Amino acid sequence: MSLLQSLQSLPGPVVDVLRLAIWLAALTVLFVPLERFFGQRHGGRSRTELISDLGFYFLSSLLPAVLLAMPLALVAVAGQRLLPELVPATLAALPLWGKILLGLLIGEVGTYWGHRLSHEIAWLWRFHAVHHSTSHMYFLANTRTHPVDMVVTRLFGMTPLYLLGLAGPGASGSAAPLALLLVGTIWGFFIHANLRWRFGPLEWLVATPAFHHWHHSKFEHINRNYASTLPVLDRVFGTHYLPREWPGAVGIEAPMPASFSGQLLAPLQRAPATSQPAAGTTSAD
Repeated sequence: MSLLQSLQSLPGPVVDVLRLAIWLAALTVLFVPLERFFGQRHGGRSRTELISDLGFYFLSSLLPAVLLAMPLALVAVAGQRLLPELVPATLAALPLWGKILLGLLIGEVGTYWGHRLSHEIAWLWRFHAVHHSTSHMYFLANTRTHPVDMVVTRLFGMTPLYLLGLAGPGASGSAAPLALLLVGTIWGFFIHANLRWRFGPLEWLVATPAFHHWHHSKFEHINRNYASTLPVLDRVFGTHYLPREWPGAVGIEAPMPASFSGQLLAPLQRAPATSQPAAGTTSAD
């Protein structure tokens, strides 16, 4: 039996875990040397913290897709019944590349607002604070995301696509959401990476590590730079901040458990250790 046949005979969840393990190995080979040579020196992270981030890498890559399947299917049905027929007909007539580009733009706007509201609404911040609890930026900080936080953000990004008919069953219907997830995920590892690179005029067009590290700053600017790929959205909505220097410290002031289980349960506590008094304030440039 060939290797491909052996993999095809395995249960779906096992194949998904193997796929994620291969991606993790590739990301490690790519980012660890880059961060060593081009990143900020720090004391490293504990074994408990690393295990926690690995736990979130697998959990937040597998669970949200399961939780989102039914809500997004219902949204697609609602869109078919509520929208004028002209809207889905016009969008259906677009070429595939047009659907993908439009889907990326609409999804990015939705993701921006899902992210921003996760800072401004107290009960959403309780889950999002887990992501901000990292005290040293590195590529795996991208996946330190509570599943509830991941579901909320993806709902904001995906719902408009399914509502408008840009996403749905079939190969053509999956192109836009798949592109949004791929671009967002791959770029997410890059902007969280410990890379002290600046890109000049390109920083007006795409999110960079410097742009996103300021979003993770521990004090004044945690409520800036919400966009995952398009900084122009922060300029439009008055939340852009990108000086020449880098933030002095990242993380949150409130304590956060270091263990995987502790971080999963922290937002559910009656008086969680994830409070961020400034999370509901946003100041414009």
